[in-house]
Amino acid sequence: MISNLFTTAVLIGILTSGIRLATPYLFASIGEMFGQRSGVFNLGVEGIMLMGAFAAFYFTFHYGNPWLGVLAAMIVGALMGLAMAVISVTMQAEQGISGIGLYLFGLGMSDLLFQKLIGSVETARGFRPLSFPILNNIPGIGPALFQITQQSILVYLAYALVPVAWYVLYRTTLGLKIRAAGENPAAADALGVSIARTRYATLTFGGIMSGVAGASLSIALLNVFQQNMTSGLGFIAVALVYFGGWRPYGVLFGALLFSMVNALQLWIQALNIPIPGDASELLIMMPYVLTIVVLVFSAGRTRKPSALGVPYERGT
Repeated sequence: MISNLFTTAVLIGILTSGIRLATPYLFASIGEMFGQRSGVFNLGVEGIMLMGAFAAFYFTFHYGNPWLGVLAAMIVGALMGLAMAVISVTMQAEQGISGIGLYLFGLGMSDLLFQKLIGSVETARGFRPLSFPILNNIPGIGPALFQITQQSILVYLAYALVPVAWYVLYRTTLGLKIRAAGENPAAADALGVSIARTRYATLTFGGIMSGVAGASLSIALLNVFQQNMTSGLGFIAVALVYFGGWRPYGVLFGALLFSMVNALQLWIQALNIPIPGDASELLIMMPYVLTIVVLVFSAGRTRKPSALGVPYERGT
């Protein structure tokens, strides 16, 4: 029955799941936001997430240390972000095509490595939820608050990344250089800002964050790795940057919106709420349909960085 969705236990469950499911969106979107703020968009986020997810799972599975897995995902993400920087900044290739190529590389390579090095779906002992027993003793809201806050360390790090990103972007010299590189690279260059160095740094950072986003899937949310496990999350993360207006807190709002919609459709399935045949397939597509709707309604409502997608060459 649809009324089962409106019980306290289910609503808390949806909220808890939504908070947790926003983790990969936040890591990937914040990293991508910095790259786009400097003038480069990277459509290879999905591929980097897949490679990061595999690297994190492989090292966690074999060595039993999820932090080692996160480190491996960060290294893989940094290398792929650096590759994107070489292609799009130094070689000045078309950014959209370059990003798709990076995605296809990550998709194929993660699948190949999975088949050769693991071979079958296995589970790994990744990050476990942090427990705050004292919260359970708060009168009235204690049990609900205790359940909501039982999240892994990567969830907390993802949400902590948002105010840190805002501070760096709007309150530091580095943030000013990044924004200048994306708005008016010629003027920034004239004032001594290295456009190439700035874009290399943001793309590498974006790659690291995408790698960690993948790790959050394979060793924190699911504790497994399988082929194409991201299922479009990387492309949604890119869309969230547009939805959020290239602002950290806008990205946070978008990530929570998408994750709550995803959590809702998962709970509807878990509760076996009867849905007509065609509507059940639409239910599974809800996050992706929402992506299209958001992009349609956000088009023209926010101003993108002026130099986004435009290669910069001194003297032109």
